[in-house]
Amino acid sequence: MTPPTIVVLGGLNMDLIGVVDRLPEPGETISGEQFFTTPGGKGANQAVAAARMGARVKMVGRVGDDLFGPILRDGMRANGIDVSAVALDEANPTGVAMILLDATKENYIVAVYGANMACDAEQVRQVESALEGADWLMLQLEVPADVSLEAARAARRRGVPVVWDPAPPATMSADGYTALDIVTPNQREAAVLTGVEVDDVASAAKAAQALLDLGAPAAVVKLGEKGAYFASAESSGYVQAFEVEVVDTVAAGDAFAGALAVALAEGRNLKDAVRYGAAAGALAVTKPGAQEAMPTRADVDALVAAAGT
Repeated sequence: MTPPTIVVLGGLNMDLIGVVDRLPEPGETISGEQFFTTPGGKGANQAVAAARMGARVKMVGRVGDDLFGPILRDGMRANGIDVSAVALDEANPTGVAMILLDATKENYIVAVYGANMACDAEQVRQVESALEGADWLMLQLEVPADVSLEAARAARRRGVPVVWDPAPPATMSADGYTALDIVTPNQREAAVLTGVEVDDVASAAKAAQALLDLGAPAAVVKLGEKGAYFASAESSGYVQAFEVEVVDTVAAGDAFAGALAVALAEGRNLKDAVRYGAAAGALAVTKPGAQEAMPTRADVDALVAAAGT
């Protein structure tokens, strides 16, 4: 089978990760247990996830002309990703994400997007060029929403389907929903988009239907350790989570997105693609970090096979 081609427009950040037993109270200083840096950014993470699933990937975005920018581009090249459309921005710093992991392995993130938010018509042009022969376009919300929307419209004109991960959460225009093919919020993002508080499968189903009503052709509401609910005009249902030992939850949703896009590009139906995504997301939480934690195709295949149907 010819590897699918995936284009990713999105954020590239350096993640600054601290491990703590608990979060401090306002005005309190506490001792951390560990600190490390790791390449991140939702777009970059998803690009690495798709590449490790066997896709040919082109990344479109911006990094700053500083210490972190070359590190991020070199890390993506090491994963076989085409970074020729990742621009070097001399006016803005590379994006960073400050992440705290607590004793429950939950993550708390503050992102300063820097060069990511300077993406403009040039990045749209780069996407348009990269769409020739592409199978899917992947989008998030770590670059300006209007830039992502223009990229989605360009993909629609060329018949290239779009999967849009609405993270970090922000409301989307009606045009945004009709320009995409699948929207993939987590619980918090689904609540922002639909007003439905999601805490179980029933509420996820309600939120997914609300997203269809807003104009999305298909929706996948991610429930973390509770699995995922998917819905489209043709089918709907629940995919159970895979049971694994959690190390940290950073970038689990990005692993899900990359595997989902590759599975769809290979012709799998929505339910099977969501199951593939859930397997990738589960494997990602068994390792620390972001891009380093993205699983290989062999590992995802093995986990899906071991779980059976």
